Amino acid sequence: MHNDDSHPSTAAILGHPIHPMLVPIPIGALTLAFATDLIAQGSSDRFWPKASQWLLTAGAAGAVAAAPFGAIDLLTIRRARELPSAWLHAGGNLAVLGLTVANLALRRGDDRRVSRVGLGLSAMGAGLLAVTGWLGGELSYRHRIGVMERDTDTWESKDRMDGQIDAFGGHSAVSGEGLSPLEAEEVARDLAAAELPTQTPDATAEDRSGGG
Repeated sequence: MHNDDSHPSTAAILGHPIHPMLVPIPIGALTLAFATDLIAQGSSDRFWPKASQWLLTAGAAGAVAAAPFGAIDLLTIRRARELPSAWLHAGGNLAVLGLTVANLALRRGDDRRVSRVGLGLSAMGAGLLAVTGWLGGELSYRHRIGVMERDTDTWESKDRMDGQIDAFGGHSAVSGEGLSPLEAEEVARDLAAAELPTQTPDATAEDRSGGG
């Protein structure tokens, strides 16, 4: 078995990392909070300042929920600890949480308007969140932090089986055409066990005519 350079999450449910499942909550809520703050600047409707408070509260709660699982991955995955971008990602997210808490404290007891300071805090939080989100994407997609290992031998075997099926004029069952992933895997195992020849249909026909 040859595995790739993935670094699976240590905080996962059934193989699914928990941190990436939770981070859309603060990302979405805090980005929308900045948007509602902007709208509130040009509107006298009290709905918008209230909406900002609700979104800031949801964003702070989501960040608090996501942070421990991200910290577990950071502290238990050696490759993550070696990457400066991982520490910048973590530190930036803590800063976003601090800005959000300060923003909520500033608005406490006054949901009728959004001050310029509050708007500034929302802007800084959303901007910093964009940076930390980009860093998080780099950790996952470039450095494969939190990504499940893949058995490359299995996939290479499936690719070979695809080629053999196509050589005989059939459709590629292993690639999943018309089959569930489980059925495709069973087909791949059966074909591998049968050790199908790689000769083409034309060659097979010539062999038969020659033998006759």
